[in-house]
Amino acid sequence: MIDPEDFKFYEKIKVPAPTFCPECRTIRRFLWRNERALYRRICNVPEHKEKIISMYSPDIPSVIFDQKYWWTDGWDPLEYGKRYNFDIPFFIQFKELREKVPLLALANVNSTNSEWCNPAVDNKNCYLTFATTAGENLNYCNRVASCRDSMDLYVGNKVELSYSSSFVDNCTKVHFSRHTRNCIDSLFLYDCNNCSDCIGCINLRNKKFNIFNKQYTKEEYLKEKEKLILDSFDGLMKLQKKFEDFLAITPQRHAHMINTINSTGDNLENVRNARFCFDIINGMENSKYCIWGGYGWKDSYDGLGCNGELMYELSDGGAVGRTCSNTYFSVAIINSIDIQYSHSIKGCSHLFGCVGLRDKQYCILNKQYTKEEYEELVPKIIEHMNSMPYVDKKGRIYKYGEFFPSELSPFCYNETIAQEYFPLTREEALKQGYRWKEKEER
Repeated sequence: MIDPEDFKFYEKIKVPAPTFCPECRTIRRFLWRNERALYRRICNVPEHKEKIISMYSPDIPSVIFDQKYWWTDGWDPLEYGKRYNFDIPFFIQFKELREKVPLLALANVNSTNSEWCNPAVDNKNCYLTFATTAGENLNYCNRVASCRDSMDLYVGNKVELSYSSSFVDNCTKVHFSRHTRNCIDSLFLYDCNNCSDCIGCINLRNKKFNIFNKQYTKEEYLKEKEKLILDSFDGLMKLQKKFEDFLAITPQRHAHMINTINSTGDNLENVRNARFCFDIINGMENSKYCIWGGYGWKDSYDGLGCNGELMYELSDGGAVGRTCSNTYFSVAIINSIDIQYSHSIKGCSHLFGCVGLRDKQYCILNKQYTKEEYEELVPKIIEHMNSMPYVDKKGRIYKYGEFFPSELSPFCYNETIAQEYFPLTREEALKQGYRWKEKEER
């Protein structure tokens, strides 16, 4: 079912309404995001031949360049350009191009001593840390920004010296906690704000020296804390069990929303007029079916890991300080405008069906055109996509207005975050037409 407000959005950006449901569209985008399945494979830069760390398995038919060389001018993505062929469906032509144009081994930009991180931007001294921006001295973290000197964080912002916590913001020395903001020197917190020196507390605001929501003096707190034997594993496990039991009988908010108006979803901050959106920080408005992003994201539908405006069916669009606009049906787009059906693009405008371009404009299938030629050819390609659609192995039809078919993804279902959000067994995945990565013997 498509709401009337949805049609207004599709008309605004001049795309047809989708033919797949929101959940299926989400899975399609997730199939292009492999965060943690990393491999060693041979670098395909001529004369390199060394083994590199890559998110692409050695058994896929793609050319993979190492992180350093891919960003240089030592190769030209336009050399792989091809004329559009009106005798072949667009998605087949795009697949052939994507398998020839060198891909970046990891989506790891401007990072130092952080080889085992992906996707990652502006990180330093990080290890096995994923979907992270501006992190320093982090291990085993996922989806964090501006954090440092911490381990085992999931969804965090401006967190320091903390361990094993999720959905935490502006915290220092906070451990084993969830949905907590502006707290210091505490552990086992849930939905607390502006607290310090608290243990096992839930729903507290502006408190100090509390244990299981009971107020103590500083001296009493220190004595009670010593009794918990927090420097032993057994002591921590007993405290965790008591905390989870306390959490089970304590009322909780139906959703975690801060400064949020007229919106549905969870983990929303500074959001208005958003529907079915999740894990949004630092601002979003007038959007729907979006996950993980923010920083001023607006007027967008069906996005994953984005910030910018007028986006639709996009996986990884923009980054903090590197926004995108008017970008549709694409993957891994940074600081670009008017991009459609493209992959791994930075600093470009007016592209259709391109791979690996940087600082280019008016290109189709990596072939350069003039502005006039581009504007004449794109409508013809869109018409061709509708008259000669791609049909996948399950008989599903893909015309203009649909994201890339799942068959085009370079990743297997269980390599991607689709398996985390929509888990399937091997048999279920294969039955639905997805590829499956068999466990390797080590």
